[in-house]
Amino acid sequence: MKFLKGSYHIILGIIFLTFLGACVDELDIQTLGNEEQEPALVVEAVLTDEFITQKVYLSRSSFRLDLETDTVYNPYIPLGSRPVDSVDMEGGATVRVLGDNGVEFNFTEGDEGVYLSNQPFALEMGVGYTLEIETSNGLEYVSDPLSIQGKSELTNVYAEKAVSDNGAEGVAIYVDSEPTQGNPQFYRYTFEETYKIVSPDWSSREFVLTNYDPCALPVPTYDLQVVEKEVENRVCYNTVPSTSIEQLSTAGSPESHISKHMVRFIGKDNFIISERYSILVQQQVQSADAYSFYETLNSFSQSDNIFSQIQPGAIYANVRRKDGTNENVLGYVDAVGVSDMRLFFNFDDFFPEEELPLFPFDCNFTSIPESHPSYCAQFPEPNPCPESVIERVNIGTISYYSPYDEDLAPNATCPGPYIVVPRICGDCTLLGDNVEPDFWVEE
Repeated sequence: MKFLKGSYHIILGIIFLTFLGACVDELDIQTLGNEEQEPALVVEAVLTDEFITQKVYLSRSSFRLDLETDTVYNPYIPLGSRPVDSVDMEGGATVRVLGDNGVEFNFTEGDEGVYLSNQPFALEMGVGYTLEIETSNGLEYVSDPLSIQGKSELTNVYAEKAVSDNGAEGVAIYVDSEPTQGNPQFYRYTFEETYKIVSPDWSSREFVLTNYDPCALPVPTYDLQVVEKEVENRVCYNTVPSTSIEQLSTAGSPESHISKHMVRFIGKDNFIISERYSILVQQQVQSADAYSFYETLNSFSQSDNIFSQIQPGAIYANVRRKDGTNENVLGYVDAVGVSDMRLFFNFDDFFPEEELPLFPFDCNFTSIPESHPSYCAQFPEPNPCPESVIERVNIGTISYYSPYDEDLAPNATCPGPYIVVPRICGDCTLLGDNVEPDFWVEE
């Protein structure tokens, strides 16, 4: 089971807006840091009938504004120097799942706020379960009764060339499934997509900078070498979970099977299908209550007037205080029957002899001076040239491409001894992992 990060961030967004109240005339940013009210406990778990290590996520709602900078790659900013999303995870809790047949499964905290079952287990049809939580301050919480509502097997996951509702050409991914047990009527679809990345301006050589002192006088001191690479960074793989809520109901339909339900559309110019692409689709059979919860959540997230529509308590959570105390708990715990299936395809399977989608970053060749004036010169002269090779290698923003070639960088204002590219164009590890996934097949 994979944590549905997209849904989790939607829930946190709804939580934040819920606390603002039912009617908002003016937003006073100074009031958002008010911590007089105890942040609500947020509980997220999707327990399944797969024999796996099950997970429970605990956090606290936050009154902070998320004043993040954009996350678009900037070749002039060192990696790791920009803000990242933050969540107030809830550590130190005791978590367990109890079955009405007497079984008990205990959980241990891994990463902060992430609780893993001590041993793999699978929920069983016909058994009722509850999730119990005791937080570090001694408060106890319990979920509503949970049970698997049915099972339905995916019989096919396939892709076809298609045109979206707004006229974009691309690839649609569909599923077929057949009920196998119980009375499944409510479905949710999640997926993980993995795509191959090939660095467009890769070189087998790289810069190595040592003994760099930008403040040395009269000029900076350093040792710069161009050596053979020891780490593979031409071909990488990136895996991304779905971030949308995709559901389907067959309630009231005479047909119990599902045929050609679209779970993903990818535009033809989307870089992720440039090389080879794979998607692992998971079909979850839900309860009616879970279906309603995510439908409500989805409708709020898509609303054009979300501030005025959300009422406190509109998002029902199925976890409560064990002693009956009235406390606002957020999130949802779900018990689902699941079925998974993986699909691979290449761009030319659908668009033969067409140009591949463009790499999503500007990869122009350039040439710049190798060094620069000392940072500590007493009377520095203006430097009309861009940052030097050693400055950019020091902060990790360029990749070596070749010795200087005027044909590659004819417009360089201060050419140096090398042709360089933004690091992301010659080092795929900025976009993915250089280890091929165990499930990956080329053909």
